[in-house]
Amino acid sequence: MTVDRDRLRDTVNYLREVRPIDPEEIREYFDDTPHPAVVRQELRTAAFDFDLVEREDGTFVPADDTPVSPPGWAPEALPAEYERVVVDRLVERFGLDWNDGDAGDQLREAVRRLKDDYYHGNPVEYDETAALGYAIYHLPDYYAAMGYVLDDLAANGDLPRTLRVLDVGAGVGGPALALIDYLHEAASDDGEPPLIEYHALEPSPAADLLEDLLAETPRNVRTTVHRERAEEFDPESVGEVDLLTFCNVLSELADPEATAARYLDAVADDGTMLAIAPADLETATGLREVERALARPDSGPSVYSPTLRLWPGESPSDRGWSFDVRADVEAPRMQQQLDEGERGTDSPAERDEPGTFTKTSVQFAYALLRPDGKRRSRIAASEDRHAKAAEMERHVSNRIDLLTVKLSPDLSRQGERTREYGADPNPVFKIGDGSEDTEQYAVLTQHTELNRALGEADYGAVLSMENALVLWNDDEEAYNLVVDGETVVDLVVP
Repeated sequence: MTVDRDRLRDTVNYLREVRPIDPEEIREYFDDTPHPAVVRQELRTAAFDFDLVEREDGTFVPADDTPVSPPGWAPEALPAEYERVVVDRLVERFGLDWNDGDAGDQLREAVRRLKDDYYHGNPVEYDETAALGYAIYHLPDYYAAMGYVLDDLAANGDLPRTLRVLDVGAGVGGPALALIDYLHEAASDDGEPPLIEYHALEPSPAADLLEDLLAETPRNVRTTVHRERAEEFDPESVGEVDLLTFCNVLSELADPEATAARYLDAVADDGTMLAIAPADLETATGLREVERALARPDSGPSVYSPTLRLWPGESPSDRGWSFDVRADVEAPRMQQQLDEGERGTDSPAERDEPGTFTKTSVQFAYALLRPDGKRRSRIAASEDRHAKAAEMERHVSNRIDLLTVKLSPDLSRQGERTREYGADPNPVFKIGDGSEDTEQYAVLTQHTELNRALGEADYGAVLSMENALVLWNDDEEAYNLVVDGETVVDLVVP
């Protein structure tokens, strides 16, 4: 039995501002008096179009249109319910001893191949075994990374709780699960859940596992998996998109710039394109190439974050290797099992080093672009007060003032974040103001209260530096801005 959608819409519009919409009650508004379960299912299907969310008691109310605030995202591990789904699929595919013998060897070889392909920028191909290996190895850190990127939007009131998402190259779903959990955590303070229409684009066998994982998501999340290639799919077929995501997939596209540009046309004026890539050189700089191709100074979307353009009309042209590092996540049991599993008869003679198949570090590059030109901060540099990165050559051996963005963790620690501030004598941070054509690094040679903001500021923060000494580094072919006892560093935008 079906419900007349037009009649249902009229009834919802009549009651929505009066009282919660109860399927038991509104069935009486139809001549054929459909069963309440039929009405409820129709309301769930049409919830995004009707702008309704379902409460725990089974009634429906208008969706909250206020943006979410950061929920304090800091996952210590992949949620257990998602690991259970992956393990169930592993057992179904390989049996209870999936981590041992030839079955384990197939999974380990799949992980080795994926790591090697990403490292060398080769096309990544997935069969069912590769998808499961990918989920074991990358689901936890990709899940964690997504929430940290969403913080940039939520902190500025630019992440709506009602949104249509198009996830290009969704893979096995780490970023998608994080997005859904993030929005629900953020909305829990006021009690009204988010309303999400989520469209995944995934042509590989990873889509099977993705669908299983999405089945674990809560009510008010309507999910659709499209098993088509990005180059062949029409993004406008899903409607105007509030959040377009390319998570760890740009390097796998034949023409990432052209594909991303075409998909941007489907993004709402006040929507966002979010792209994430692994932190390694090949994929991170590839992401920046796409960002720069799309966000041209004279046209295209704006760079919302993190690589802000602080000089109007300027765009960087340096190598652009910029990434963030966050707290490690725990290795889930499935990673430990794969790492410790008994090798089969065809396994290489040399045993893998312990920890080869555990992935606990959370390191990633990302870009947020907006069609409406909005940036996370409107702040801009001034010719009267600041030296421009593009003109750094003429400032060598001089002390200067500048406005810049912190674009890396402490590179001297190679991503290590456990030491106390000031423990390393010479921390090094990539910086840039959006005009640089050559790599630039702030080198902290003397810690003082007046310059501690350099080390303590988060990735993407805007900093003011006064009296920094400019030197040329022949070995790195880059400019070093020495921050010493004469330098003052202030946090301008967190």
